[in-house]
Amino acid sequence: MGFGYKTSWLAVPGRSAEDVADALKLHDREVLDWAAGTERAYESGVYVAASVQGWTLAHGRLHLPAGFDAADPRFCDWLRQLSRSLGDVRYFANERVPDYHVWAWARDGEVVRAYCFIGERGEIPLFVGDPTDDEIELAKGTQRGPETGSDEHWAAWFATTPSESDVMAMAGRWSVDPTTIDDAAVTAAGIHGLPPSVRHTSRVGQAVQLSTDDAAADEAAKMHEDAAFWRRFRAGDPPS
Repeated sequence: MGFGYKTSWLAVPGRSAEDVADALKLHDREVLDWAAGTERAYESGVYVAASVQGWTLAHGRLHLPAGFDAADPRFCDWLRQLSRSLGDVRYFANERVPDYHVWAWARDGEVVRAYCFIGERGEIPLFVGDPTDDEIELAKGTQRGPETGSDEHWAAWFATTPSESDVMAMAGRWSVDPTTIDDAAVTAAGIHGLPPSVRHTSRVGQAVQLSTDDAAADEAAKMHEDAAFWRRFRAGDPPS
């Protein structure tokens, strides 16, 4: 069943897991199989899987990126830097409670396209580049906001805002939809590690963001809750 819900990930074509782990500057590295690595990445750190269908996927619930999200101006700088190292980088994220959905594409140090919708706030804090053919065909992510304040224009704009299933659809068009990956088919091990701003604590399976940011602290508090969600998801329970 792979991963995909309530998390974020990178998709990089034609590069090894080591290349991606190096670009992310992961430390405290550990070699893990697909099942263990994807579950660990829901708790902390980032798991860079071996190539799947020609794509190297790096998955991290809390730390991809670490300390900020796509609404932060640092996000595009972070993505540009990765693409300078890796060439072509696609990013996807979704969180159900804040209705947070992201897709972004950077190539050779430039952000080609980036879109973020936060339904809880009714905002699109990130809209870079023109909508791609894939977005136009899905009729999602194509508008910055309503043309006017009329009910008709608000309804038309809202119809273009995405759900988590639309993030998976975009991932499938731009790379590979991770929820469709058969765990048993991924036999090569990958790399789990922590980004530079995150360090281990003495408590097994946890990590701490080196930041006083309240949002980061709130995210850390969700680790065990989301690890439980991931175990249910892998067991076949439908997301709720």
